[in-house]
Order: sequence, then C-alpha cells, then structure tokens
Amino acid sequence: MSELEKANKPVKAPRKNLSRDAWVAAARKVLEKRGIAEVKIDGLARKLKVTRGSFYFHFKSLNDLHDELLNEWRCANCAPFVALREASYDDGLQLFTDIVHVWVDEAPFSPALDLATRDWSRTSASLAREVEENDNLRMVLLTEAFQKMGYSEDESIVRARITYFHQIGQYALSFKEARETREQYQPLFGSVLLGPLVEDPNLKKR
Repeated sequence: MSELEKANKPVKAPRKNLSRDAWVAAARKVLEKRGIAEVKIDGLARKLKVTRGSFYFHFKSLNDLHDELLNEWRCANCAPFVALREASYDDGLQLFTDIVHVWVDEAPFSPALDLATRDWSRTSASLAREVEENDNLRMVLLTEAFQKMGYSEDESIVRARITYFHQIGQYALSFKEARETREQYQPLFGSVLLGPLVEDPNLKKR
C-alpha cells in the first residue's frame, strides 16, 4: 500500500470501553421498567452496542450483576432507614418527618427500584426475607415515632401500618398527580395520619 493510500484509509473508531457502573446503570433501568427476568446479557450488550466480552470483563456471571443491582437497592432504599434506626430521637414528630422525607426527597431513595425489587423477591426466597426485614424496619420506625408522640403501643402499630401501606400502595399503583395537588392535600394527609395527639399536622422542617 502506497503512502497516499495509507493516508486516505478510513480510521477505525476506537473500541467502546464501558465501565462496570455503566453496565449496572443499564441493568437497573431494565429492572425498573421490565423486571428482573428481562435483565439479560445479550439484551444489555445490544442496548449498549458492545459485545458479550465487555460484560465478562467486569462480571463473572449474570448473578454477579444481580448482586450489584441488590447493592444499589440496599444503598439507596435500605441504608437511609438503617441510619434512622441508629440515630437517637426524643421527638416523635421529628422522627416521622425524617422517615417521610426519605420517601419524598428521593435522594437517594427510588420508588421504582423499591417496587422492582419487591416484584423480584417473589422469585427468590432469600430476597423475600430481606425485603420483609426492611418492611419490618420501616414499620418499627413508624411505630416508634407514634409512640413518642404519645399513642399507645397498639394504636402506634395500627397508625404505622396505615402510613406504610398508604405509601407502598402509591408505588404499587404508580399513582401520579400534579405537584400543586399534592401540596394542597398534604396538610390533610398530615392531620389524618398523625391524628389528634399532634397539634401541628404539618411536617416539621428538617
């Protein structure tokens, strides 16, 4: 090949190198939108426009990727509640406020990831136990908040369940409404959920 031909030869684009985090992010999107059954190596490779070899450069197996997805859920959706359990609260309303803000702020909590993991747990006994443990922790925290507000143990348990089932139900229904509407109803929600022992039903500022 002449020097002129070499100079005019098209230059190949550099091979696309994806990080482990990029694979996890792509898999998480599929998990949240379509469920764990659709998290497949070939499908992700096509979506990312790379070969299967790129996957195995970062992961030993599909189960390895699954473990990373569960770690995403544990860090974003479980760790904030663990932190609340380890904190010391004397004020029940403040504890309730901080619990609610984990859900409302979505930083880092993800409703879509929580719902997808709950669906995933129906096919895995070990994950089902872990999801149940986290449900119990959230309800224990809510129960503690109501008890510190002055309610009896039984009433605190019932109020905690109503609050939690209400929150999970919104996720399960993918319920959406305008921000203005949500803000309009917020004081009423606070009044109903917190009950007569709380003089100011509005959530405290953080």
